[in-house]
Amino acid sequence: MPLLVTNNGNTKIRKSAEQSGMRIASLSLWPDDKICPGSKAAGCMDLCLKSEGRGKMQSVQLARSNKTELWHNDRAKFLEMLFEEIFVWVRRCKKSGDKAAIRLNTISDIAWEQYGIFEEFPNLFGYDYTKRVQRLGRTPDNYKLIFSYSAEPAYQGSVNRALNTSHPIAVVFRGGLPGEYLGRSVIDGDKSDIINVNAGPVVIGLKAKGTSGKRSLASNSNFIVDNPESLEVAA
Repeated sequence: MPLLVTNNGNTKIRKSAEQSGMRIASLSLWPDDKICPGSKAAGCMDLCLKSEGRGKMQSVQLARSNKTELWHNDRAKFLEMLFEEIFVWVRRCKKSGDKAAIRLNTISDIAWEQYGIFEEFPNLFGYDYTKRVQRLGRTPDNYKLIFSYSAEPAYQGSVNRALNTSHPIAVVFRGGLPGEYLGRSVIDGDKSDIINVNAGPVVIGLKAKGTSGKRSLASNSNFIVDNPESLEVAA
């Protein structure tokens, strides 16, 4: 059971690779409260993209669940496998003349900076989204993070801390993207995550995707935000 996916099967990862010129490997686990500890306060688990795209396939769900079980039950073995696969990935990219990149939290929120991965592979570029504000500013230079926003009241302490950093903040909007939100300029975040993670103190505007996006139209979850400019027009 390989841990990493290297065929750009994820649409966003494929777009990011095409626009950046990087080759991007990714790790997809089956999310739970332990590997997504910020999900309860952010109110995002019900709208999670875990079952979108290839995630609708039972075989893919099973593979992701098996990886999560391995992480929980034999972390040493998991990390041994992960380091071996990253070593092969970096070597393959070097051989082809490409820049090696990786997204380890495709649908999870593990603090990978705690495991020495990016120190071991200094030529590897990593990026992720996170709802754990305490991770911001604590990663190696070759591992960058985007903070993920929610308007849930219990989450506002984290949001305020994130706003006091230069990290980009991702917001999922209904009704198009505003020009400004949270006192920051909004950029179109659906083009490339490599652009997003290097964008500095802006809001990364995202549109709700797939069936989760359809559910969000009727959802009262504060993880999805109404475009305030569209509300002004309607008023």
